Amino acid sequence: MSLLKLFCDVDDFCQQVTQQNKARLLETSSKRGRKATLSASEIMTILIHFHQSGYRSFKRYYQHHVCQHLRSEFPALVSYNRFVELMPQALLPLCLYLHTRMGQVTGISFIDATSLPVCHNKRINRHKVFAGLAARGKTSMGWFYGFKLHLIINERGELLAFYITAGNVDARKPVPRLAERLFGKLFGDKGYISQALFDELIDQDVQLVTAVCKNMKNRLLPLLDKILLRKRALIETVNDQLKNISQVSHTRHRSPDNFLVNLLSGLIAYTYQPKKPSLNLQQDELEALPALI
Repeated sequence: MSLLKLFCDVDDFCQQVTQQNKARLLETSSKRGRKATLSASEIMTILIHFHQSGYRSFKRYYQHHVCQHLRSEFPALVSYNRFVELMPQALLPLCLYLHTRMGQVTGISFIDATSLPVCHNKRINRHKVFAGLAARGKTSMGWFYGFKLHLIINERGELLAFYITAGNVDARKPVPRLAERLFGKLFGDKGYISQALFDELIDQDVQLVTAVCKNMKNRLLPLLDKILLRKRALIETVNDQLKNISQVSHTRHRSPDNFLVNLLSGLIAYTYQPKKPSLNLQQDELEALPALI
């Protein structure tokens, strides 16, 4: 996707939000502070484009790419330190914009949680930036200190819902809230096995489908459920792309606000990927699935 098209999409959204906010604000003659040199849409565009650029470090991206090659696109560029100070202003607009980029609920959804470490395990006792926010957690890859990103996608690889918790929160806890706008079947790994969760989701018209543990009684599943359950690696591919193409996970954060800004920007950048991990189901096949399940 071109930088120009990205900026146009973001700027159209910012203008729409600004017009809606003006209608709700009280008229006043008092000044509200100096206007920022960079507009909100420019800040958001730079943040999102970083995750599409292939750079691993935002500082290097800003100093060696934006400042050297994008001066004509952003004539009012500020220093790197000033830009870092402006980043928290984009937190709310990015969150609102991400919700406009969510995919369509189709009746087939996949859920997973992935770790977002904020420091190396050996530095946990010295880490201060996320003190009181982050926590020790464990995944199949081992222990970490940080947060968990809970994601739900459809069979096209489009984001449907996301949730951020501390690293020690059970992956099953945020599921009912994540699944509020879903219907049909939700496929997850063995970490989501819970009869109470299954019953709660059934009340929301969502059927949770998981594999069984070795010490559990085997149960009969429709053939289509077994096939789709094997396709759960789809969401693991999405998590891998978020961490390796979009840089949503690194240990160089210096404030909680900028951690959230980086995460939201990475999720938005993923929604712009032209080719997402997908099961490649045609529309007629998708419409026929409810009769087969």
